[in-house]
Amino acid sequence: MIDIINRKKERAVLVALITGDYSKAQVEEHLGELELLANTAGADVVFKITQDRNRPDPATFIGKGKAEEIQQLIELNDIQLVIFDDDLNPTQVRNLEKLMERKILDRSGLILDIFAQHAKTREAKTQVELAQLQYMLPRLSRAWTHLSKQYGGIGTKGPGETQIETDRRMIRTRISKLKENLKKIEAHQETKSSGRKDFITACLVGYTNAGKSTLLNRLTEAGVLAEDKLFATLDSTTRAFEIEKNKKILLSDTVGFIRKLPHHLVASFKTTLNVVKDADIILHVIDVSNNYFEDHMQVVESTLEELESNKKIQVKIFNKVDALRDNSRMDYISQQFKDGIMISAERGMNIGNLKKMLLEIYEKNFVECTVELKQHESKLVSWLYELAEILSADYDEDKIIITYRTNASAHNKIQGLLKSRNK
Repeated sequence: MIDIINRKKERAVLVALITGDYSKAQVEEHLGELELLANTAGADVVFKITQDRNRPDPATFIGKGKAEEIQQLIELNDIQLVIFDDDLNPTQVRNLEKLMERKILDRSGLILDIFAQHAKTREAKTQVELAQLQYMLPRLSRAWTHLSKQYGGIGTKGPGETQIETDRRMIRTRISKLKENLKKIEAHQETKSSGRKDFITACLVGYTNAGKSTLLNRLTEAGVLAEDKLFATLDSTTRAFEIEKNKKILLSDTVGFIRKLPHHLVASFKTTLNVVKDADIILHVIDVSNNYFEDHMQVVESTLEELESNKKIQVKIFNKVDALRDNSRMDYISQQFKDGIMISAERGMNIGNLKKMLLEIYEKNFVECTVELKQHESKLVSWLYELAEILSADYDEDKIIITYRTNASAHNKIQGLLKSRNK
């Protein structure tokens, strides 16, 4: 990762395409989110521009006429950066850079830059650098000479490029090295998490800025960073949460999801997102004060599906109800999402009912039991290890006393196997 010297606010113009996929109102909402992303990265957004087309132009994405119009606009208004709300292919980037003689950044590049700014731990920095290099490799062009250490700016914090003739083989070698490093980090994380198998685990997921970190702080007094900005949290944080005496779960917070999240980023953050895959319970936190909260819910569901975690026990937590001025939305949520719960993590509203719901899930879905088996019943012992988390296994002469924890369905199956052996 390179250090940025004297990073100044860059004047930027945002560009989006209106096709048949989204309405004009939706595209404008997407541009509003892109503006928040640009502000988080440190840009000063001067203009937001939309273009109506049936499909993206293969050469310039927005069409040559619109590109020339934007080129004149940036010349007149001293704009250094043009950010597109969709991903551009390498050809489009090169053509636009040649025409506008400005930095061209797409949504993925912007998100990667924000992640680079917020990466603090060795794990996060490694994951971000890997994603950036994979993103940069097909996009190397003359306009990227601004990546040298002396310049910097949005879209440049990260691995960088010191000259136009950067050896692609060197980048591929670095990518391979980073992947090896991540494997080592993942192995280390697995060792650390192995000690957590004595506990039920829950993971907070949600669209970025939904209030996950605030809720984690409310439930566990974790003291993690909770800012009203996009991607304030990158690294997962795990804290113990005692629902009631002797009934404890491990609660993890992790990076927020967002629409059009770069594929390279999801792949690179595999080690961080493993807390989602390993969780017994998914707590989906939703910012109900956002007018497009249902779109955000769909983004999260799609990401969970990509992580193969969409079939887990899930609780929908509708946060920020204190920011609502329209009671009809609360009525709508109550009717459409009967299993959800409405809270304000910041003010502590309805947290008691959330704890009750978690306790019900805990008692309904997870069972801890002790069984006594003969040592020759190796097949049953094998089944237990496959179906449950083994908390202890004590060998006493010709018998084995095993204590296990598992979900209700697997427990019933184990009980059936134990009964069948006596027939």
